[in-house]
Amino acid sequence: MITTKYINYKQVLNLSGTHLILISAWCTLIAVLFYFFNWEWMTIPWVPVALIGTAEAFLVGFKNNQAYDRLWEARKIWGGIVNSSRSFASMVYAFDTHNEEIGTFDLEDRKKRIVYRHIAWLYTFREQLLIPTEWEHIGAENKFINTNLRRNRLIKAGFPDYGRAPIFLHKYLSEEEYDLKDHYKNFATFLISQQAKDINELKNMNAITDFNQTQLQNSLNEFYNFQGQAERIKKFPSPRQFASTAFIFNILFIMLLPLGLVNEFAKLGDWGIWTSIPFCIIIGWIYIIMELVGDYSENPFAGLMFDVPMLSICRTIEIDLLQMGGETDLPDPIASKHGVLV
Repeated sequence: MITTKYINYKQVLNLSGTHLILISAWCTLIAVLFYFFNWEWMTIPWVPVALIGTAEAFLVGFKNNQAYDRLWEARKIWGGIVNSSRSFASMVYAFDTHNEEIGTFDLEDRKKRIVYRHIAWLYTFREQLLIPTEWEHIGAENKFINTNLRRNRLIKAGFPDYGRAPIFLHKYLSEEEYDLKDHYKNFATFLISQQAKDINELKNMNAITDFNQTQLQNSLNEFYNFQGQAERIKKFPSPRQFASTAFIFNILFIMLLPLGLVNEFAKLGDWGIWTSIPFCIIIGWIYIIMELVGDYSENPFAGLMFDVPMLSICRTIEIDLLQMGGETDLPDPIASKHGVLV
């Protein structure tokens, strides 16, 4: 997540620098051919170019609107996880029993184990959402260089805890459960099922009432719902027929843009031909930025600077839950670095 009030020039160039160079080269090439070689035959009237640009603006606007909905829904899902985690932990820590057969130490140990397992679920779930899919930028194949992989490596280097999920799991899970993580394709689902078994065992021991068990099971059901909602966004891409069409139309418009623009500016004289270059670059760059903003926002769990800051949210929940249990040895919150929070 970008945390600066305004996106800075480094972030802009990081996002669209290569595209800006290509647009500049194309617009300059057309102006040079028109001026030095008198290739007037290649120019086209401005009206059809303007019509294509208008249609593309509507299509890109629709794409960006849908991409924002996916991004905001992802953030609401993790906001719900924050609230439900606090409620779940507060109920667990509020356990009390008058059953003398259950020792106080044993009950406190069981509470701690349940809360610790929930923290492990958070980091496990985050790690699973970061696995790239074939349609995400981070997973797209590139024969020359994958800029998004480089961006991902820079983010990881800036946040030491970014890839330390196995360490957190080892800290908050028992050795038996930790050794099972490679046996399950969806380890996060397994951890919630283990929570349900432990809670049911507490009910059978008369450590909690049937009503307490129902409330806690409802909380676990909420976590299943949140997990399913996030997985739906992760596993189902923004429909390619819309995303790809907008991308193709954008390329078509930018290819035609200097062919129509140079002819209009040539009416001002020879100097007008060269003046068309900066205007062509600005117009094309605006359309490219609109396309890229929607293209990156539609995948909110890709592990790039445009995503939901899942690591920061997990750390916030972790600190809150540990403090509820009376612990004082707390990890530091995740702070933004270079205008990015992960």
